[in-house]
Amino acid sequence: MKTTIEELVAFRAVVDTGSITAAADQLGQTVSGISRALSRLEQKLGTTLMRRTTRRLELTEEGAAFLQRTRAILDAIDDAEEHMAARRQQPAGRLRVNAASPFMLHAIVPLVPEFRRLYPQISLELDTDDLPIDLLERRTDVAIRIGPLRDSTLHARPLGTHRLRVLASPAYLEAHGKPRKVDELAGHALLGFTQPESLNRWPLRGVHGDEWTIAPTVVASSGETLRQLALAGVGIVCLSDFMTAADRASGALVQVLPKDTVDVRQPVNAVYYRNTQLSARITSFLDFLSQRMG
Repeated sequence: MKTTIEELVAFRAVVDTGSITAAADQLGQTVSGISRALSRLEQKLGTTLMRRTTRRLELTEEGAAFLQRTRAILDAIDDAEEHMAARRQQPAGRLRVNAASPFMLHAIVPLVPEFRRLYPQISLELDTDDLPIDLLERRTDVAIRIGPLRDSTLHARPLGTHRLRVLASPAYLEAHGKPRKVDELAGHALLGFTQPESLNRWPLRGVHGDEWTIAPTVVASSGETLRQLALAGVGIVCLSDFMTAADRASGALVQVLPKDTVDVRQPVNAVYYRNTQLSARITSFLDFLSQRMG
């Protein structure tokens, strides 16, 4: 059916106001525009909806039957619009968030109780992957990406930056000695990533420049695994501040070679597909993270 909403609205307004002129005034349109809308509607339906007399417009039997359906359709649209307006004021629905497991555990999970108090009608689905995922394939609303972005199909909202530090446990340093120079790291157990290789370039200055590429003794795909290994005294690691703040505050991990460490900060972005209009639940989550992490 090619009937338009505008034609249905014009039809209902004419019936409710009793004339084409009054309907035009109510809808802010011209008399000729309302008249043409009625004519198109009757032509599409192949029937006469209203009889025009010198004094008033009267519904035909077909017009009365169609008016009942028209009101139901327009009422349903009004209800849907009111429902969406209510959702904008109180966001609701399922929100799928993806992040690397360390960021999820150390940065997002601690904020979930407060977010749930603020937005009780949003159902969170939290997924973790240590490598970037396809948002569309995973049906993910928002993904948190750490480091430079390369996917131009995604829109990014910056959440802040986190500094990289070289760290070790006091037990490891007591057993193996504390390195005094960058070159001395070659004689230590170094904990690195399986991929990407860029994470195995530590921000340490020396004759090699402002980066030092390590030869890892132990590798893992997850930063959380490397953190646990460092806490267990297995070796020296380079990790982002967001996952080691509590460890450094408690003394469970201490910074190694602080004077030789370059102030390198990893960007943290919330990414989502480019849309002309974001849902209220996504916007509320992005605003919440920006305020807490900015």
